[in-house]
Amino acid sequence: MVTMLDVALRAGVSKATVSRVLNGIGQVKESTREQVFNAMEELGYRPNFLARSLANRSSNSVGLVVSTFDGFYFGRLLQQASRQTEAWGKQLIVTDGHDTPQKEQEAVQMLVDRHCDAIVLYTRFMNERTLLSLINSIKVPLVVINRDVSQARDRCVFFEQQDAAFQATEYLVQQGHRDIACITVPISTPTGQARLMGYRKALQKHGIAFSEERVKYGDSSMELGHKLCQELLESRVPFTALFACNDDMALGASKALHQAGVRIPQDISLFGFDDAPSAQWLEPALSSVYLPIDSMITTAIDQVIKLANGELLEAIPPFVGKLVLRDSVGPGPYYISSASNS
Repeated sequence: MVTMLDVALRAGVSKATVSRVLNGIGQVKESTREQVFNAMEELGYRPNFLARSLANRSSNSVGLVVSTFDGFYFGRLLQQASRQTEAWGKQLIVTDGHDTPQKEQEAVQMLVDRHCDAIVLYTRFMNERTLLSLINSIKVPLVVINRDVSQARDRCVFFEQQDAAFQATEYLVQQGHRDIACITVPISTPTGQARLMGYRKALQKHGIAFSEERVKYGDSSMELGHKLCQELLESRVPFTALFACNDDMALGASKALHQAGVRIPQDISLFGFDDAPSAQWLEPALSSVYLPIDSMITTAIDQVIKLANGELLEAIPPFVGKLVLRDSVGPGPYYISSASNS
């Protein structure tokens, strides 16, 4: 096995000089650096990066804990996280938190033990107190994505869930709909609670009474979106629009509507959330809320690496959504066109 000493002898330099070249520390002449790299190539030397990381207590890597590996949303997040860590010259180490606070904390500790320079945590269930304790207790910088930690705003990247749901529901109201049903994502999560609250506040703003009969509590899957929409139709509770709190639930609901002979948007308008790639291919194309996950994970990676580099940073402003209007929403019974007002 070729050793660092062999490289030093071939390059005609000391072992300490080879070490400085490999670790990028100290002052080494460019000509000497080239000699060392040439010797490494001639001998086929491969540095032991694991041993070096243990010695330096750094692995030149960023750890990422995600709730689950399922779905397009986390696929997009992982792709962008990989690109951004590579742009910083670091490696990305990803692990699954299994959607439970205990497993997420264990995953974070595993990444700390692997000497990651920084860690990004995507959590849906961990409460704010636990997040703050985690941020303050671990030895490396931690940035949380998808949650607002009010006492550590420089350590969290989050999205205005409630406002986005409010905008989507208000758009349906502006299109002349008053009987608007809703299928939620898991209501045990802050995201689920915020999206339902946005729906309720939009109704309240426009003087529309909230009806518990028009709300079905979902789990984010197409299967349950389909089943819950069937239940809404079978209940005979009148509704002319349906706000599904994610696109998978909306796709499932769309099938249930088609199977029941209900036309979209002529009979019932449909609005989703997340703007999944499949939304534009649905027939009719699904109106949805664009959630800027690419920008959010990019910001989280940048923030946590800058923190690891010792930079003092400001709080990160919340991200906001954008309504993507397609063909699945039509005028409701109370729609008043601008032409009829003139």
